[in-house]
Amino acid sequence: MRILLTLVLPLALSGCLPLSTYYAEGVSFAQFERDDTNCDVRALRDAPVANQVRQGAPRYVPRRVCNAYGECYTRGGYWVPGEVYTVDVNADLRKRVKGQCMGDLGYRPVEIPACPQGVAQSAPPGPSATLPRLNARSCAIRTGDGRFRVVTQG
Repeated sequence: MRILLTLVLPLALSGCLPLSTYYAEGVSFAQFERDDTNCDVRALRDAPVANQVRQGAPRYVPRRVCNAYGECYTRGGYWVPGEVYTVDVNADLRKRVKGQCMGDLGYRPVEIPACPQGVAQSAPPGPSATLPRLNARSCAIRTGDGRFRVVTQG
């Protein structure tokens, strides 16, 4: 898990991964942010965080003993307790509630590829900017404040 975070986290922070979001062309960016926040709040209200502490199965570690003649055998051993972890049992439901909420408002789920390095990192769109029509040459620029900007190249 630690290795996966080491590999994925820098990519996510650098903005190399595609942007997964909800989208409706022509909607103002300000309206999108309001709708997105309202649907997050609704989903959290209807499917609140419900963490459960769980423990994985214990495992037995046999003690291997070898004598001077190279003969090895198992003698005794010990049990290692399973890993303790937390699961939010409502996470999937919360995601579905948000998807229904955004769908009811006319948004659809999309994945927009990250823009290549050459595309200028411009400022986040203002409140009057609208979400443009997506096509094969559309890409997303993530801004430092968690927002995004969609650019159609060419």
